Amino acid sequence: MTPSHPPAPHPAAARRRTLRTATDIAAAGLAPAPRMAEIEAVAERYAVAITPALADLIDPTDPNDPIARQFIPDTRELTATPAERADPIGDDSHSPVKGIVHRYPDRVLLTPILHCPVYCRFCFRREKVGGEEAVLGDGEMAAALDYIRAHRTIWEVVITGGDPLMLPSSRLAEMVRALDAITHVRTIRFHSRVPVSDPDRIGQPLLDALQSETALWVAVHCNHARELSEAARAACRRLTRAGIPLISQTVLLKDVNDSPAALEELMRALVAARIKPYYLHHLDLAHGTDHFRVPIAAGQDLMRHLRGRVSGLCQPSYVLDIPGGHGKAPIGPVYLDGDRVEDWQGGRHRYPPERGD
Repeated sequence: MTPSHPPAPHPAAARRRTLRTATDIAAAGLAPAPRMAEIEAVAERYAVAITPALADLIDPTDPNDPIARQFIPDTRELTATPAERADPIGDDSHSPVKGIVHRYPDRVLLTPILHCPVYCRFCFRREKVGGEEAVLGDGEMAAALDYIRAHRTIWEVVITGGDPLMLPSSRLAEMVRALDAITHVRTIRFHSRVPVSDPDRIGQPLLDALQSETALWVAVHCNHARELSEAARAACRRLTRAGIPLISQTVLLKDVNDSPAALEELMRALVAARIKPYYLHHLDLAHGTDHFRVPIAAGQDLMRHLRGRVSGLCQPSYVLDIPGGHGKAPIGPVYLDGDRVEDWQGGRHRYPPERGD
């Protein structure tokens, strides 16, 4: 059976503007007038954008709204702690050419665009996104692709940003076709918030652009179950019906998803939307993000809560990006200590010695 084309964006949605200024946010009723000066001060330092799809999810009557917390500027962003860094995961030290980060032998990051439909207040690339040189030019893209062609150990290309699904479909198609022609590249992975933040963008031209002979995956960034609106779930269905498998990445955030109930609900909602939970990121040490930080021990306790209480499909890997560019390390709880193994309820049991112990 030929899959039906996704519906066109609703005309009213197409007319609405992304909120980019304190005036926009106040006019939408998402922040009181006394906060305008604070929001303006933050906007002078870091990019601001809230799409209509996400603005509709914010409850302005709730001072602890988890969607608002992620996207409405907060004056605490202007205070950096000594541990925080402009380049918290060391991208720059592993960038041999513009647009490429080559940290691991078998995979590279390709960052063709540093614009996003929405700007998270905890973004680890917040010093770069939205800047003047935010899109690779033709020559820069050619150089990045030449680097990938020249390094035959590269098995996977992770296309990130910014948000690569903001590129025109024709540009995306050119990039996918170029990677498809590199025989040693066997996996292409896009990281994007678009299915959640701007779901109408997932239309037939974009789906056609992502068709590839090479295995192509999309990692959906989602931090709270409420972000998976009906429109977002429909966008994800369009991707999966086009044969594109989905995984997720979530950032552990204080007062957003750092409770057992919130994290459990999110992981189940992702799986119900055909998105396999992949990473639960410990928050990177970006400037002005300390008010979002959850202690590692608390994150490990949350992972213990998930174990046994939700399906194995709902279990992400809890990881930390080591500052300085040393890569990701799994930091989830350990259940085996010597000859004792812990079950999902906290009980400890002896495991018999194995041959060779």
